[in-house]
This record gives sequence, C-alpha cells and structure tokens, in this order.
Amino acid sequence: MADAQRSAAKPGPRPAGRLYVKGVFTGYRRNHHQQQEHTALLKLEGVFDQKAANFYVGKRACYLYKAHKKVTKPGKSVASRTRAIWGRVTRVHGSGGTVRAKFHHNLPPNAMGKRIRVLLYPSNI
Repeated sequence: MADAQRSAAKPGPRPAGRLYVKGVFTGYRRNHHQQQEHTALLKLEGVFDQKAANFYVGKRACYLYKAHKKVTKPGKSVASRTRAIWGRVTRVHGSGGTVRAKFHHNLPPNAMGKRIRVLLYPSNI
C-alpha cells in the first residue's frame, strides 16, 4: 500500500538538485606577520587537490546571513532578514583544494567557520 502511494505522489518532472557546492570560510589570506582581509580562503566540500579546485575558479560565491531588521528587497513584496554578500572564486590556494575568493564587501570575522555557497555558474564547459 505504501509503495503505491509513493509512486503516484507527484507526477511531472522532478525538481532539480542544488546548484551550489557547500564550502566553509576558513580565514583570510595571510602570512606570518599580517593578513589580507580582502581575500577569503574557502574549503570546498569534496575538493581535495589542486586539479579539482581549478574547476571552481571563476564561479560565484555567496555568504548568506541573518540581519536584525527586516528589509524589503527590490522586486519582492515580503520583507526578509536574510542578506547576502556576493563574491567570486579567483584562484586556487595551495595544493590541498582550498580556493581564494574576493567578495564585494569583505567577509566579517564572525563568518569564519560558517557556510559559503559556491554556485556552479558561470560554466566553463
């Protein structure tokens, strides 16, 4: 009985999967004496070497966070607390699969260790 209900649940095309890769903001580009806050380091899920990380160069990155006040966005009728900082993956960092990204506004320090979305567009293939 349960199998019959599952097969007839939703006719039509299936919804697409997520169009982004999960990543973590690990910190800023730095050396022993200073750090450059204008470049963020991102560790991407399932990327463990330089060759795999090279695929994501040029892709867009997005940091979503919740603000205190609700704001209505252009083209939307409902106010929302969700805000976004957009950026782009610029190059590979090291040989372990980490990438560098530059955001339109520098990521805040409290975003370290938080989730970053790296979208799978623009496509190079």
